[in-house]
Amino acid sequence: MAYKKNSNIEPCDYMFKVLLLGDAGVGKTSLMWRFSDDMFNHTYISTIGIDFKLRTIDVQGKKVRLQIWDTAGQERFHAISVSYYRTASGIMLIYDISRRRSFENIAKWLRKIDEHAKEDVTKLLIGNKCDIQHPRAVKREEGEQLADEYDMPFFETSAKENESIDEAFESVAKEMLFKFVSGWSAKEQERVTNGAVVDIKKKSRFVRKKEKTCC
Repeated sequence: MAYKKNSNIEPCDYMFKVLLLGDAGVGKTSLMWRFSDDMFNHTYISTIGIDFKLRTIDVQGKKVRLQIWDTAGQERFHAISVSYYRTASGIMLIYDISRRRSFENIAKWLRKIDEHAKEDVTKLLIGNKCDIQHPRAVKREEGEQLADEYDMPFFETSAKENESIDEAFESVAKEMLFKFVSGWSAKEQERVTNGAVVDIKKKSRFVRKKEKTCC
């Protein structure tokens, strides 16, 4: 990935690509919009292909830009999203606490990560829509147990109530920053991080959308 300065983008020290994975309708788009723009709509835009947003946060005194990629959960779009696994520094796996099937399918998403992502990619598990207490199909303890099994942090979030969203993204950012800094020499860090940003288009050419209703 090529880095270069761009005066139209806020300077940052590091930039990391974060992929959101999970079944269709679990709230990936809502989580991305809540974190990036502090917005939530009861109607959501169903992602077809890939979409992304940016947000820069402060992590241990460093400006870290997260390039958040929202992937389509439908099976027919997996061939498109798989090509993004290899370049991701972090992957957030998301299920809906009111849909048991979306939790059971996390194992399928983990297998795809093993097949296509970097071996040291940072992973984090999210049980979304925790504002919905009835019917709750997945207990918090089950999410914690699965996260422990695969050695990844776990959060229950609500895009609607803006609960634990920032904490989840900050957690994955800290882990990615730690891996990056510890894995590079001082000279290499300096070469790629001095105010570096990625020159990217504001809208992905892979994105087409249609409106659907969501709770």
